[in-house]
Amino acid sequence: MKEKMSRFVMDYVMKDGACAAGVVTVETLRGGPPSTDLSYVLPEAKSAVSFAVPLDASLIEPFLSKKDRLSHERDNFRTNNQAGGIALGLAKNLSQKGFPSVPVAPNEVYRADTGRGAIDMHPDVSLRYLAVRSGVGAFGLSGNVLHPERGAAVILGAVVTTLELLPTEPLAPEKNYCDRCRLCQALCASGMMDPDEETTITLGGHAFTYAKRRNYLRCEYVCGGFTGLHPSGKWSTWSPGRLPVPEKDDDYLPAIVTAMKKYGRWPRIAGGHYHLLMRDPLYLTCGHCQIACHPDKEVRKRRHRIVVESGCVVQNRDGSLEALAPERARERLAEMPAEVRGLYEDAGR
Repeated sequence: MKEKMSRFVMDYVMKDGACAAGVVTVETLRGGPPSTDLSYVLPEAKSAVSFAVPLDASLIEPFLSKKDRLSHERDNFRTNNQAGGIALGLAKNLSQKGFPSVPVAPNEVYRADTGRGAIDMHPDVSLRYLAVRSGVGAFGLSGNVLHPERGAAVILGAVVTTLELLPTEPLAPEKNYCDRCRLCQALCASGMMDPDEETTITLGGHAFTYAKRRNYLRCEYVCGGFTGLHPSGKWSTWSPGRLPVPEKDDDYLPAIVTAMKKYGRWPRIAGGHYHLLMRDPLYLTCGHCQIACHPDKEVRKRRHRIVVESGCVVQNRDGSLEALAPERARERLAEMPAEVRGLYEDAGR
C-alpha cells in the first residue's frame, strides 16, 4: 500500500496543477531545524507531500518593467490560493480515508514558539526545506527553491500526513542551474542576503546551502512595500516609498513602525491583500529575487537589465503609480507639497 499511496498523492497534486511533487518523511528530515518538525502541525505525522505550482511566466517581465503591476499580483495571489486549495483537497481526501492529514498554507502562517512570535516570520513548517529534500526543486543562492524548468517562479505547498509514504530523493546536483550569478542579490534593495556568509542545513544526511539571510524585517520593509528605492537611487520596486534602507539589522523594527504610519496614509490602489502583520492592504511591489531567476542565464540577465532600466516609481494624486527616470522622479517628488512629500520620505531629506 505504501508504494500505491505514494503514487496517488503525487498524482493528485500534479492533476490539480502542480509542476513537481515529492515526498519527505520524518526520517528524511532528521537533523533539520525546528521548521522541519512535522509534529508541530500533526503530532502523529509520518510523512509530507511537497509540491510546486507555477506562476504565469508571461506576466513577469511586464511587472519587472513597471508596465503592469496588477496582473502579476493577481496571478501570485491566485497561485498561492491554488496551492493552498490543492493541499486542503488532498488533506481532506486522506483524512476521510482514515489517515489524519493537515494542509500547510503556502504563506502567512507563523510559529508561536519564537522570541517574538509571528513578527519573527518563522513558518510552522518550512515548505522550502520540504521541497529541496524531496526533489521538488533545489536551493538557489537566494534561498528560493528553483525548479529545473520553471525557475524560482513557483509557489510551494504541502500536506503533512499520518500516512506512511515512500520518500523521494533530492534533485541531482547537475539539475540545479544556480551558478552563483548573484543577480538575485543585485536586485534586492534591502540587502536581505548576506553577500559573504552562507547557511548550510542537513536533512536526513543531505546538506543544503544558500546565502545566509539577514534580519527578515529587511524583506518586510522593502517587499512589504513600505519603501522601494535602491540605495543607488537609480531604480526602485513598484513602491513609491523613498525611506532610507538601514544598514544595521537592529534598526529595521523602528524603521517599519515609522514607515507603517506613513504607508497607511498613501492613496489606495487597485489590488492588494490583507496580511496578518499589517493593518492596511499589502500590495505586491517586489519579489525580484524570485521572479527574475530563470534557468536560462540570458533571461536572468535580461530581467536584471529590465529592472535597473525601469526607473523609479512615484505615486500621483489619484493614487496611480508611475515609473519615471531617476532625475524626473526626484523632480516630481520635489514638486509635491511638503505634507504629501513627507509621506514618502524622511522629513530631513
